[in-house]
Amino acid sequence: MTIQQNLIAGICVAVGIASVGFSLKAGIDHFVDRDRVVTVKGLAERDVPSDYVIWPVTFRVSGNDLTSLYTRAQEQTDIIKSFLNKYGVDDKDVSLGTPRVSDTHADFYGSNLPPERYRVEMVISVATPNVPAVLDAMVNQTELIRQGIIFVDNYRTEFYFNSLNAIKPEMIEEATKNARAAAQKFAEDSDSKLGKIRRASQGQFSIYSRDSNTPQIKRVRIVTTVEYYLKD
Repeated sequence: MTIQQNLIAGICVAVGIASVGFSLKAGIDHFVDRDRVVTVKGLAERDVPSDYVIWPVTFRVSGNDLTSLYTRAQEQTDIIKSFLNKYGVDDKDVSLGTPRVSDTHADFYGSNLPPERYRVEMVISVATPNVPAVLDAMVNQTELIRQGIIFVDNYRTEFYFNSLNAIKPEMIEEATKNARAAAQKFAEDSDSKLGKIRRASQGQFSIYSRDSNTPQIKRVRIVTTVEYYLKD
């Protein structure tokens, strides 16, 4: 190989190395830029009224004659159903449970026996979307107490919110906006610019009572997690 040929070959190798070096640098710069990320969370909360309620109305009658007890239990059942109708609860939303009879003397020995041997416990279950009607009836239960009805607090009233799908899109949008605002603030504080979303996770919706005093008010909560690229 002549000196001229060696020179040309050397120039070609140098150019090739320079090209590879430039491409490699550009690739590394791109990788570093793409690898700078910030992960933020966006919260959205909303208080909503319950749209369904299950209210177990439990009462008890006591005595020594089972036949008369069943008669009294039926009479008080009719009184309670009329009371519920008065406050707007529909008959189709009311169901009767099986009477539960207990013999109080069966648990005692000797002469120290309860004066009333039998107890009949009844459960009238109200399951309805008419939550305001149930709330009105609950507030006015003293009307039934004045008529001699003895309530037994064995079951808890349950309130539900079943219309989550109606507010899902708005809440997800709100949570995403809050996440972006947090990421934008971080980018500004770090002298960076906010890039595109790298990945995002919606998270799970949670529904719970706002507080113990107002279980009919539910709090809906969603937290989204979003990862953004950062640029210089």
